[in-house]
Amino acid sequence: MKSILVTGGGGYIGSILCSLLIEKGYQVIALDRFFFGKETLSDQSGRLTIIENDIRFIKQEVFKDVDAIIDLAALSNDPAGELDPIKTWSINHLGRLRIATLAKVAGVKRYIFPSSCSIYGFQEKAVDEASPVNPLTTYAKANYQAENDIMALASDSFCVVILRQATLYGYSPRMRFDLAINGMVKGFIKNGKIPILKDGNQWRPFVHVRDTSSVMMLCLEAETKDINRQIFNVGSDEQNYQIFNLAERVAKAMEVPFSYEWYGQPDHRSYQVRFDKVRKAFGYQPQFKAEDGTREIVIAINEKRLDPDDARTITVEWYKKLLNEGVMI
Repeated sequence: MKSILVTGGGGYIGSILCSLLIEKGYQVIALDRFFFGKETLSDQSGRLTIIENDIRFIKQEVFKDVDAIIDLAALSNDPAGELDPIKTWSINHLGRLRIATLAKVAGVKRYIFPSSCSIYGFQEKAVDEASPVNPLTTYAKANYQAENDIMALASDSFCVVILRQATLYGYSPRMRFDLAINGMVKGFIKNGKIPILKDGNQWRPFVHVRDTSSVMMLCLEAETKDINRQIFNVGSDEQNYQIFNLAERVAKAMEVPFSYEWYGQPDHRSYQVRFDKVRKAFGYQPQFKAEDGTREIVIAINEKRLDPDDARTITVEWYKKLLNEGVMI
């Protein structure tokens, strides 16, 4: 039975991933500072260990008997990344490089780095893993630098795989409404209009939080020779959407009139991504579409499993609150 360390284990992806890993029979160590609460993690199997700590400061003993690491801990989107760029670099780049370095020294065999397609920034044509990148934000630049420095640690005995995730969506116990599809659903439920980031023509690839978690688990089970030193875009070609058209899909899935409102400044990020490599490597096919994610969020709100007014669901605003209270991010 393998022991998996998941940094950011209490987060939007982490709370889903840890549950899936436990169901699969893994021993799971969830490392997190739990700024958004611990209640998202539950386990009746006895296979979950929770460590409340920071990737920048943990000791090497944490890596004892760990077989693989999925390194999710990060300031998790572009607005949060711009809140304090120095913190973003210290966590998203140096913190994750530190985890990978300590893991290699400790003899951990496999390191999985969930990065982001945001590093593509703005592109005129659809891109794949070999295309030039164009990171436009602190978040994207820190991710890309972490990719480069961590990949340099890869060896025959230390397998490194990088997953460039599309924009996430879907229900999670640690919910985020600062993601495009999720925010569209909340906006209509609260205000009767779907919020659309100007000018709506920008392209984005999307992936459900459970689908990206499934790819991480496939990377745990794959042969080292098939994934070591590899980068995979995680998503699917058919889920490249222009934001305005995506909003129309969300309204249709909610079975509501398409009423919308603009917000923010025009978004200079726009990119379409190809996902042939992940499909061919793993036989991967997504289980969810935008419409599925939309409906499950509506159901969770209607069933009171999800509170759209929970302040913790908007990452950057919650970080601002913590900083005002004197919490060190």
